[in-house]
Amino acid sequence: MSDTIVDLANVWVWRGPNLALRDISLRISSGKFIGLMGPNGSGKTTLLKVIVGLIKPDRGRVTISGPLHKIIGYVPQEENIDHEFPMTAYDVVEMGLSGGRSLLSRLTTQQSRSIETALALVGMEQYADRRIGHLSGGQKQRVFIARAIVGQPQLLLLDEPTTGVDAKARDDFYRLLSALMADLSLTIILASHDLEVVPSRVDEIICINQKVFVHATPDEIEDTDVFREAYGCELEFMTHGRHPHRVIGRHEDRKQDD
Repeated sequence: MSDTIVDLANVWVWRGPNLALRDISLRISSGKFIGLMGPNGSGKTTLLKVIVGLIKPDRGRVTISGPLHKIIGYVPQEENIDHEFPMTAYDVVEMGLSGGRSLLSRLTTQQSRSIETALALVGMEQYADRRIGHLSGGQKQRVFIARAIVGQPQLLLLDEPTTGVDAKARDDFYRLLSALMADLSLTIILASHDLEVVPSRVDEIICINQKVFVHATPDEIEDTDVFREAYGCELEFMTHGRHPHRVIGRHEDRKQDD
């Protein structure tokens, strides 16, 4: 049986007067690729921030199998980087190094090698000296992933990483994640509302809308009403051998995920 890397028990979170997460209990096993799914505004981003320690639950318990800064790498939906600032891809990845290093201190040989290795793992070593503002959207995403893995975490969290990318870039991105899982023995949790692609790529699906509707494999979810219940509309979810080819439904008006 796989070891548990994340354990949430009866987690409740309010954002101001609004309930964001209700009685969330989940166990994430090491070595799994998890698709965290649900409509916009369902609490996916909040749940990732609870796991990474950026939001403290109002009720409940979160247990991570080690120190957060060593265990988890996180790629948020929005990056707080000034793309006009003369910062290179190498500089961005350096930001992922932990240990309280002073901004004025020199990198050790091992730290420099870690940065170079992270860039190589995402196929961006040739762009190390390129300014981040001069890279394409897909290239920036790879640099941000390199920043998240430079400290060699066990768990990688990604929030809506394929939003706005074309089909080829999306396929390349999922191939990259598969390679990183194999090379680094990663566990991955990827938040998305892409019902047409994610179920064919992941080992397990967690579907939430404030509460957990299901945590199961894609094949176990097929032919159930889980997504209709969670998304609040009629949906036809079809995997056909882990290759879904259509999702039919009337989606409610979308709002920004909290």
